[in-house]
Amino acid sequence: MAKILIFGNSGSGKSTLAQHLCKTQGLAHLDLDTLAWKPTSPPERKPIDESEEEIKAFISSNDKWVIEGCYTDLLKTVEQQSTEIIFMNLSIETCISNAKARPWEPHKYKTKQAQDDNLAMLIDWIGQYSERNDTFSYAAHKQFYDSYHGHKKMITQNVPTETS
Repeated sequence: MAKILIFGNSGSGKSTLAQHLCKTQGLAHLDLDTLAWKPTSPPERKPIDESEEEIKAFISSNDKWVIEGCYTDLLKTVEQQSTEIIFMNLSIETCISNAKARPWEPHKYKTKQAQDDNLAMLIDWIGQYSERNDTFSYAAHKQFYDSYHGHKKMITQNVPTETS
């Protein structure tokens, strides 16, 4: 049974690839953005243990799945249960271009306008990927990828799918 973790910078194509795998392999899909944050303004991270409980409930309810996000702290909680990891390691320029072209994500934003209003902040965030030293950074993603002992793949360009 496929149990796949997809991670990388914002705009790297994690959701697009996850949706494609769900469609072609019948996998359940969990976007970590939906459980990592409290519904506050400005956004605030949930306590890790709360997010971990939601992840555990998801994997116990599904035999085959794909989990995607940029949160290595959360990915580590299900690393042992996964059968494969995919590191979406695209250039910052490509990630910014993808973010500008992304369709409305109603599971993250109440309106397309709300998503568009967040774009400048997101572009800045994407641009800092290599410089940051946090759970969302290139350094954290590379370390997670390098330390994984199962099947792993690094993707460095946009993946063509019928949804893209």
